[in-house]
Amino acid sequence: MAGSRLTETRPRRVSSSRRSAVNVSARASRAAGGASRVEVSDIQRSRLIAATVAAVEESGYAQATVGKITARARVSRRTFYELFDDRDECLAAVLEEAVELVRAELTAAELGPLAWRERVRVGLAAILGFFDREPALARVCVVHALRAGPVVLARREEVIAQLTAALDEGRLQGARGETCTPLTAEGLVGAGCAIVYARLERREREPLSGLLGELMGMIALAYLGPAAARRERALSAPPRPAVTGELPAAESRAASDPLSGVSMRLTYRTARVLEAIATLGGGGEHPSNREVATYAEVADPGQISKLLRRLERLGLLANLGAGHARGGPNAWTLTPAGEHVAQSMRMYNPHQREVA
Repeated sequence: MAGSRLTETRPRRVSSSRRSAVNVSARASRAAGGASRVEVSDIQRSRLIAATVAAVEESGYAQATVGKITARARVSRRTFYELFDDRDECLAAVLEEAVELVRAELTAAELGPLAWRERVRVGLAAILGFFDREPALARVCVVHALRAGPVVLARREEVIAQLTAALDEGRLQGARGETCTPLTAEGLVGAGCAIVYARLERREREPLSGLLGELMGMIALAYLGPAAARRERALSAPPRPAVTGELPAAESRAASDPLSGVSMRLTYRTARVLEAIATLGGGGEHPSNREVATYAEVADPGQISKLLRRLERLGLLANLGAGHARGGPNAWTLTPAGEHVAQSMRMYNPHQREVA
């Protein structure tokens, strides 16, 4: 909503057509350089999304300015506007990331063969469980998103419509369901969202998963009758399905920063150097300055030496070689912190996840 936005001084925005051309160029460059090539823009985008979650959670949507978001992400305002039209588009990306994470859990649960009631129950358990694990992200998507502009509200309405369609299948479940109308599903989704909204806004300590029985009881009562509702309230929550190929449960792509705790700005060459050591050291080898420079396409020996030493001081690299002081070559390896950053960069690169 216009009244909730702040007027901000911002650089000239890159047009949508210009950003599309940049994306096409990046994809072409990536295709020429191979699937392992790091896309820094993907990581910067993820850092901005993570910073948006943190800024909105801390200050509320109205006060989470682009300046606060970019400062948290350690990304320039210019980069922000190359990736997003405005703050609302960034918040819409947060919502989309959350939807994708929940969708991954639902896919892992293999809902297709299940009866309608079980599909609804397992799906609802997955959503509530996700919100319990990611309370900040849940508040941004459920509470703060309502204060955003039309782009975010339109995406939210799409999600609501999908949930409503899933419940509306209850009208096919028997004589009682046949007496319901499409408005029944709409009302149930609205009531459920209002209940979850209230719990998140009050920051209640009780897990949202504890609402599963009551929410399922409401749904079953409408479509299947009192006996089914009582059975649903008496059931325990199903185990959360394991999800492979995603970040650990404590780290969602939308709520974590791949360079959290590292006081550095990510540049293309920094990413390429870390990628070089991760790739060249995959077989237990420890690449030298020259090997890293060749992989990372850094022609100046002095520049690659300074960059490697800086990453070493930051605790991301360790030198296992004799080095120039002893007349031998350097031999670089990633520290545990460096491995975390390199792994995060791979996870935050959509193309690499596709070919992995």
